Amino acid sequence: MTDQTVRKKAEELTPEQVADYLRANPDFFVGQDELLRSLTLPHDSGRAISLVERQVHLFREQRDTLRRELVELVSIARHNDRLFEKSKRLLMQVIEARTLNDMASAIDDSIRGDFGLDAASVLLFTDQALPEASQGALHVVAPDLARERLGALLDGERAVCGQFRESERAFLFPDREEPIASVALVPLRNEHLVGVFAVGSCEPGYFDQSMGSLFLSYISDTLSRLLPPMVQRHVSAAPVTDMSLESR
Repeated sequence: MTDQTVRKKAEELTPEQVADYLRANPDFFVGQDELLRSLTLPHDSGRAISLVERQVHLFREQRDTLRRELVELVSIARHNDRLFEKSKRLLMQVIEARTLNDMASAIDDSIRGDFGLDAASVLLFTDQALPEASQGALHVVAPDLARERLGALLDGERAVCGQFRESERAFLFPDREEPIASVALVPLRNEHLVGVFAVGSCEPGYFDQSMGSLFLSYISDTLSRLLPPMVQRHVSAAPVTDMSLESR
């Protein structure tokens, strides 16, 4: 076969065919040391490098990428460990609370202290009168008013994150001198809607829909189960007016 015939045969091959052949025969270059040394590829620096050098360069890039990904995964794992410990401490305090205000105080201290956020709010939906005024993070509101002010935010079961409307933020975090700009909210459900748990930041965009809400859900699941019986105990403990005395 003449050189002209070889060149003609090579010209008939497409780059895709050559690539497919090499993929199907990954050991093609075994024993082809001279061929490997003669093959050159352009480099970012402008000089030509051998195929072996190019492979080494690619392997190093892949190694560096995997190393960065590993460092990122370790950092995420450590961050989640810290979140878990903070959430566990908060849940233990919530479980041990004797009153609604004790529970609200524990939540407020933990969210602003341990978690470093600007505000926490537990909105309890009930028309029943409680024997003591709500304090700290606890706010008692009528269910109809909550539905009117929060609307579709109460329909889901998972956390909703975002900036929300100004009226919604003001309803969730009343009486604040520095307004909340970003919110994460979880409806509290135990057979039916009993309230909402919300945390807020003064930094716009701090919470967004891409954020994970696993630990927030753990806290809200616990609150959903503890609030109804605690409210019932508070209502039962309210002083009963003696109607016979009133009739005199």
